[in-house]
Amino acid sequence: MSRPVENDLLLQQLRWRYAVKRFDATKKIAPADWATLEEALVLSPSSYGIQLWKFVVIIDPATKEKLVPLSFNQQQVVDGSHVVVFCIKKPLKTEDIDAHIARCVEVRGVAPESLVRYRDVMVRDLIDGARSWRINEWAANQVFIALGNFMTAAALLAIDTCPMEGFEPVKYDKELGLARRGLAAAVVCVAGYRASDDKYATTKKVRFAIEQVVERIE
Repeated sequence: MSRPVENDLLLQQLRWRYAVKRFDATKKIAPADWATLEEALVLSPSSYGIQLWKFVVIIDPATKEKLVPLSFNQQQVVDGSHVVVFCIKKPLKTEDIDAHIARCVEVRGVAPESLVRYRDVMVRDLIDGARSWRINEWAANQVFIALGNFMTAAALLAIDTCPMEGFEPVKYDKELGLARRGLAAAVVCVAGYRASDDKYATTKKVRFAIEQVVERIE
């Protein structure tokens, strides 16, 4: 069986990718491409497979304009084609675990009784255990897994991205009505196409040598 993506192509696109500073506001992501990226978000892995997240996609220009001052006036938010706000569910509840269990039963066609132990492990760990004291931090770490998956998928489609922690989460939560829905913004990623005059497109990527960051135990 041949590989769907060859080594050279994968590395080529990862080298091509960078955090875009200037997007071309006239270029929009095609619906079919965006549908693929949304599916990539859904397919992102998470611990326990629990998916304690919501991806709020903003296309509306007026809404994006309102977010610019809440993003330290970074114009990527308004010039990019799509803005994704990666949110955690806050706080985690037993009902969230039960919803995951119910979905497992639905998708895999297994008996609910077969997942009782799995459910109890999650409750002991995330609701009653020591991890519960930092559960929002843990959930945010899960969201960053989805962010990386999204950016790699976009690069393979030759779609540009710019991940952003430079925004005011509490104000985002208020502006987008997230808090009242039990959500909290953790990170933002703008997607679209680089402007022809973005100097960073041709700036060399600075990375340490493989020998400095990869240690093999053989």
